[in-house]
Amino acid sequence: MTTLFTSAELHKATAVLASPPLVRLITEIDDNGAIPPRRLAGILHDLSPHHLRCATETARDHGLVRSVLGVGLELTEPGSALADLYDATARWARRHNCPQPVSDFSSRVRYTFDLLASALGTGQADGSPSPATEPVVGSEPDPDLDRLRTLLLQWLTSNPQVTALPEPEPIA
Repeated sequence: MTTLFTSAELHKATAVLASPPLVRLITEIDDNGAIPPRRLAGILHDLSPHHLRCATETARDHGLVRSVLGVGLELTEPGSALADLYDATARWARRHNCPQPVSDFSSRVRYTFDLLASALGTGQADGSPSPATEPVVGSEPDPDLDRLRTLLLQWLTSNPQVTALPEPEPIA
């Protein structure tokens, strides 16, 4: 599989998508439905107002969420697809004890997205990863990781605007 994205674009996109506040926002809405108006801070109380604002602005800028009068903040179709991608990447990371045997959902998503961006950015033209970026999981290639690469590329191809915006501020 060839990619339409440069290594820099892939790293930028995965940094945006794997931002812990964005991951929290998207998965909260995916798991529990729309967030009513003025309830965002109460529902995602572990995030600072600054991180909530950045996550919400990023999600809106990328077309991942929309505000619906009387309902609140809900996922769009690309947002739902991203939530599915988050779930798949976190499941893969949990199965392979990545980045640690005990990790939170956001850390698993970030680790796997970083791994996929590195593999895609340094892989051969067919999309296969370089050995330096592939985790040592076994002697055989991991078809599930290949599937995640394909899903990520499909999502990015369908949503190219994610590489057009600046990277989020690092989480301190």
